[in-house]
Formats: sequence, structure tokens, C-alpha cells
Amino acid sequence: MKKILVAGATGYLGEHVVKALKAKGYWVRALGRNAEKLASVEEYADDLFIGEVTDPRSLVGVCDGIDCVFSSVGITRQKDGLTYWDVDYQANKNLLNAAEDADVSKFVYVHVLNAENLQHVEMIQAKQAFVNKLEKSGLDYTVVCPTGFFSDMEEFLSMARSGRVFLCGDGQNRINPIHGADLAEFCVEALEIQLQQLEVGGPEVFTYRDIAKMAFDTLGRTAKITSIPEPVVSWVVKVLRRLTPLKVYGPIEFMTSVMTMDVIGEPYGQRRLSEHFHSCELKARSKSHEDHPLPV
Repeated sequence: MKKILVAGATGYLGEHVVKALKAKGYWVRALGRNAEKLASVEEYADDLFIGEVTDPRSLVGVCDGIDCVFSSVGITRQKDGLTYWDVDYQANKNLLNAAEDADVSKFVYVHVLNAENLQHVEMIQAKQAFVNKLEKSGLDYTVVCPTGFFSDMEEFLSMARSGRVFLCGDGQNRINPIHGADLAEFCVEALEIQLQQLEVGGPEVFTYRDIAKMAFDTLGRTAKITSIPEPVVSWVVKVLRRLTPLKVYGPIEFMTSVMTMDVIGEPYGQRRLSEHFHSCELKARSKSHEDHPLPV
């Protein structure tokens, strides 16, 4: 039985990966910064390792007895004063060093599709710098490059609830986003695939305008969509770069850049975005009823 270390086990994708690995019969060690965060995967993991990926001293022994390291470590929202270079690059490099010291046989890393066209984005610069280190490490490795998560597409629902969806450009660029559970199953398959890079997306291709309309359809509202010309978006991002901290402009720079290009990976999975949107809306309505119960 192969033993797998999951770094990023308490994140959105990491939790799905722990569950998918366990379902396939792998022995799983979940890495997290504290016991409270690891509680969500405790019942699926064979071993819990408390460590901070940005602190190599806390990772001593994390790869002992491990056959493969899986990492989805990365910043989605900046916090604790950490930067993309602290986490997306250095934290993963700390894991790579630990893997090399323990003679781990393979390292699987989750990157981003179209990274070669996103080198102006700081997050991608940090991720690509780690991939460059991984390629030179001498370890067997696979870099998984997904399109975008269903959870990322929830931003369209959020805008639709506010009354209007804003698109970068004309909204005709295409993407096939993938559910986290489907991507996790793909990542588990990648453990046994002898390819150094895999590109993956969900089973359906949409334009961003399609996704915006789907969000309004889910809410039962008339679609109100505003397209912002690409030069205007570019100017706004440049201004934000000068006037706001990385935690503000970083995610905006990434999302606006992705929305102005096609992001299509090999289709995989069965889960549908429309079903995900309906599930999100049902949960939102249920929470609203809990927060505002009818008077008795």
C-alpha cells in the first residue's frame, strides 16, 4: 500500500484529495498547521502531522516513510502577512526539500493552466518558480494544471445576487471549470501516470457570458451583464497595483487576466456547474431562513 502525504489537506482541494485517496485504498498522512484545522479530514486520514509549511523546522519527519507527496499548497486569500513567494514558492520548496531528504519517489503539484501566458501575474510567477525547482530536483514528478474550480465560479452567483455581473472584455472567452471532487479524483489517478504535466478541466465548456446567464437563471432573475473593455480593466489593475496591497490587487489581477483568454483543459468528471449553482443557492436560502426565521 502506497503512503501519500497530502500538503494543503485542510484547503478546498486538499480535503477532497484526502477523501479520494482513502476511497482508493491509499494510506494517507494529512499535513496541517493545527489540530483544529485537521479535524475536517481526521476520519479519512491514517496519520495527522501538525506543521507549518512556511517553517521548515516544523516539517522534520513529515516525509518519513512516504512514497509520494501531493501538494495543493498556495494562497487564495492573503493573510498573516504572507506573500505568494512565502507560500506558493517557498513553502512548496520546503516540502520538496523534505521529500528529497526522505527519498520520496514522486511529487505531485497542483499548478494553473495557461501559466505560460500569465507570467505578468505575481501569483503565477511564484508558482512557476517552484515548478522550475521541481523540474530540476531529480524526483519523479507530475504537475497538474487545472482550469478553474466550480467554487471560483461562485463569484458569478455572488455578483448576480447583487443585481449585475461584470465581465472583463466581451465575455466570449471560454473555460471548462471543474468541481473540486472531480479534480481530486483526477489527482489520485495522476499518482500512477508517468507524465510530467497534465492539463484538466470539467466536462462542459462555457463562455464567461454563459456562466453569468446561468447564475441569473439559477436565481430566477433577468440577466443584467456589463462588459468592461479590456483596456479599462488593464488600467484599473495597474492603478490597484500602485494603491493597494497585494492581498487586494493579487486575486483581482489573476482573475481578470484569466477571463481574457481561453482556459480549456482535457475534459474530466461528471459534475455539472448548473447543479453546483443550484446546490449553492439552496444552501444560501436555507442559511437565510436560519438567520431570519419567520415570526411565531
